[in-house]
Amino acid sequence: MNFTLHIWRQECAQAKGHFETYKIENISPDCSFLEMLDILNEQLISGAPHDTQPSTPNAPIAHPVCFDNDCREGICGMCGLYINGRPHGNDDGITTCQLHMRKFKDGDDIWIEPWRAKAFPVIRDLVVDRSAFDKIIQAGGYISTTTGGVPDANTIPIPKHDADMAMDAASCIGCGACVAACKNASAMLFVGAKVTHLALLPQGQVEAADRVHKMVAKMDELGFGSCTNTYACEAECPKGIKRQSIARLNRQWIGSLLGRDGR
Repeated sequence: MNFTLHIWRQECAQAKGHFETYKIENISPDCSFLEMLDILNEQLISGAPHDTQPSTPNAPIAHPVCFDNDCREGICGMCGLYINGRPHGNDDGITTCQLHMRKFKDGDDIWIEPWRAKAFPVIRDLVVDRSAFDKIIQAGGYISTTTGGVPDANTIPIPKHDADMAMDAASCIGCGACVAACKNASAMLFVGAKVTHLALLPQGQVEAADRVHKMVAKMDELGFGSCTNTYACEAECPKGIKRQSIARLNRQWIGSLLGRDGR
């Protein structure tokens, strides 16, 4: 399979970025998207001939295309790329590393960009700084109350419905697709998932009110936008986190102001 790749190149957050165009040929349909980028980078490193057509007068950047990845199994959340106008590409319920080239047609033009959000500044090319998510977790996304050892915690009865919802919310990998998909760059789905999976468990209920206030305040401080209920976040989440997490986050926040349980 042959493709024309239009890739966003940017030296750093302060630099002006631009698209560069590359032709890549003889790619197996079973090749993953990141493996395809690896092949492109090998060609760039080796100096193999390739067509480069910058969309601006800037001189072509010689270094390989920078992109973030780690596990390549869809569980670490690092491989966030905006592909043909969709976070993680043109398939549902997957991360970029799980996207295969058979999802495209031979000869396709593929546009590849980084996450675009004020809270996710570009480090280089397709790599963005997602440490804003870490700061939200540090603000309150944890349990610090004493619950005893693991055997003690496991003896606390939890309704199956609550346990299932907590586990579903805990499947969030913090990739940032919800932010990239949202026209407001909102992190409400991410924060809602983290609040939900702790607030539904007895161990997390002690700090529930304080947690939601700290995490929402930090989210606002870092420059994430507000939720206007377009549900693009739910549609593009690779782990299928539901918008009900946002509703529960809102109930928790309002309930904490009124001194009620917002679960």
